[in-house]
Amino acid sequence: MQGPQHHTLSYIEFGVTDLAATRAFYESAFGWSFNDYGPAYSGIRTPDGAGEIGGLNPGAPPSNDGPLVLLFSDDLEATVEAVKTAGGTIVSGPYEFPGGRRFEFTDPSGNRLGVFAAA
Repeated sequence: MQGPQHHTLSYIEFGVTDLAATRAFYESAFGWSFNDYGPAYSGIRTPDGAGEIGGLNPGAPPSNDGPLVLLFSDDLEATVEAVKTAGGTIVSGPYEFPGGRRFEFTDPSGNRLGVFAAA
């Protein structure tokens, strides 16, 4: 089984208030690419472009009360800077945890996610 890949996650759907701004954020911060389904949905492509691992749904309300989705990073400090540059807000960390370091951020629609790196 393959281990975590840099800036990837399993399929998850984000409710968004602004599809274009939220998509631009993830493109800039993590280099994600999307399949567009008109103004109602953008699917997050897998790193190889062969499938999808998630989506942005402007028809669902964003929430920071849901599960904390974690992305993996090969370079946590560079990812912190990418999130800030793309317009995200760091809300916690970076901090140490057993096995590595992580931080948490919110995207332009208010979704809260975390990013971790191995020790």
